[in-house]
Amino acid sequence: MSDLSTLLPPPVMFFALGLFAGALRSDLAVPDALAKGLSLYLMLAIGLKGGVALAAPAGAVGLWPALAAGVLLSLLLPLPAFLALRALTPLDRATAAAVAGHYGSVSVVTFAAGSGVLAARGISYEGFMPAVLAAMETPAIVTALLLARGSGRGLFSRQLLREVLLNGSVVLLLGSFLIGWVIGPGGAAPLSPFTEALFPGALCLFLLEMGLMAARQLRAAGRGLPPAVVAFGLVMPLFGAVAGLIAGGLVGLSPGGMALLSILAASASYIAVPAAMRLALPEADPGIYVTLSVAVTFPFNILLGIPLYLWLAGV
Repeated sequence: MSDLSTLLPPPVMFFALGLFAGALRSDLAVPDALAKGLSLYLMLAIGLKGGVALAAPAGAVGLWPALAAGVLLSLLLPLPAFLALRALTPLDRATAAAVAGHYGSVSVVTFAAGSGVLAARGISYEGFMPAVLAAMETPAIVTALLLARGSGRGLFSRQLLREVLLNGSVVLLLGSFLIGWVIGPGGAAPLSPFTEALFPGALCLFLLEMGLMAARQLRAAGRGLPPAVVAFGLVMPLFGAVAGLIAGGLVGLSPGGMALLSILAASASYIAVPAAMRLALPEADPGIYVTLSVAVTFPFNILLGIPLYLWLAGV
């Protein structure tokens, strides 16, 4: 049983449970308010722990190259994604650009699941990785809007800038990261029962809800996704993961840090980018980009991708 728990950590098992229950149309449900509270908790805990780690002696060594690598990945990964979508799928320009933006940005929960697996295996990584996570949230949105300019829409508006720069997940991640950096290990010690002990259980419950959501999203798609689009949602994470591993190696990250950068580059946003795309590209089809991110790529990464990326990173 211990071998099974290593291969399939409890959060992954709870995600599979939610996916299974949702597919069978069980009445199992996580209240919306609780799901939102769990999301806020995970982002707060990740940011706070990252800031505390950065405040430790030598905690910032390698920070700036890693941030640069993350931003470049976020800016550049939408380009091959867009080219592949336009060449191999029937998606229109605006929808292809919106999808591409999702695959340059990142998933906080995928990162949380990956860091949870590393913690369970006792594998360390750079404490500043939550800052890299936050930095990778929004550059892909800029690239997606540039790619969609052929649709005739302006690149930016005051409302869009506010949506991107003041996105709740970005504000909470960066804010809690800054607080953790200011208070340091001593100030964070009284919070450890909240940020450390509760984290695994909260992640299990949140991934249970994400499994239920993925099943609901697949049912809501109704007509289904074009096979070529589904194939993209399974292949693009592998491409991103390899790019993240190469970038992590070039900037000198530890094996654990390389694994997390690979996980980030393989993930797809389902919070920040959908909100921005609804505002900036209303003609893009959310039934495509939300379903692909939540119901195809997210389950693939949680169930199969993360173990593969860790193996490729040698951890």
